[in-house]
Amino acid sequence: MVEEILTFIVSGAEAQRLDKFLVTCVPDFSRSRLQGLIDDGLVTINGVTARKAGQMVEAPASIQIRIPPPMPTSIEPQAIPLDIVYENENLLVVNKPAGMVVHPAAGHASGTLVNAALAHDPDIEGIGGEQRPGVVHRLDKDTSGLILLAKNDKTQRFLQDQFRLRKICKTYIALVDGAPPTPTGRIEAAVGRDPRDRKRMAIVPPHKGREATSEYHTLETFPSHTLLEIHPITGRTHQIRLHLAYIGCSIVGDTVYGRRSPSLALNRHFLHAFRLVVNLPGDRLARTFEAPLPPELEDTLAQLRRR
Repeated sequence: MVEEILTFIVSGAEAQRLDKFLVTCVPDFSRSRLQGLIDDGLVTINGVTARKAGQMVEAPASIQIRIPPPMPTSIEPQAIPLDIVYENENLLVVNKPAGMVVHPAAGHASGTLVNAALAHDPDIEGIGGEQRPGVVHRLDKDTSGLILLAKNDKTQRFLQDQFRLRKICKTYIALVDGAPPTPTGRIEAAVGRDPRDRKRMAIVPPHKGREATSEYHTLETFPSHTLLEIHPITGRTHQIRLHLAYIGCSIVGDTVYGRRSPSLALNRHFLHAFRLVVNLPGDRLARTFEAPLPPELEDTLAQLRRR
């Protein structure tokens, strides 16, 4: 990849901020990305380097932007097999296995989904000027199922807007201990940091957390367990796990918010991101992606059905 040079002519009667003008000219870039280019001295106005993002520009003026090629990421590519459900030039839809962390972080510097995706597509356009995939939403380490990864800034912002406007429909499958109070229901309970343990989340008073809503429907019942379909309306950290524990039916294998000793022999929690219904950039109609339950969860259900 080589440096790209873009030139734009300012017209119109009113002066405007430089960064606001550039956002309209380069919609593929976020405002913060454009501000970074200005700060790095890569934007000129009539041949003179722009001083700051808030500088006012007025007609007539010629603005030039130098866009350097994406910098190599500090994240190491790792040839880890991926179950790719769908891929195009803008994004990946991956069926993530339980046990895999989504993004490198303290304690998980390697072996993550992002490490694997970078090895899968080493020529990725990148996010924020760095050659890496963009995480649009997350799944817990022990939650399996569908997750979206953007390959460029424009797609990442498009998908983030879809989540923010609640236009993406997510469906999870969970096996819980006991049964919910009603076969079908809606849970509304705010989620925030646990004041006693900052590493955990908790159900908190509305003024101390973020509003959170989940809907559920019973799929199958067993003597001591229930199989549920869950639709999270919002997307808070650990929301489904917290909401189900809140109504008295924690997820099987969830030793953080549920029983410390799992009721069934399962080395993970029984939560799977089964379906995504999403509009992709350039598509008129929404697409539906599904990932079947992994073998260990199917085996657990089979054992319950034989009892």
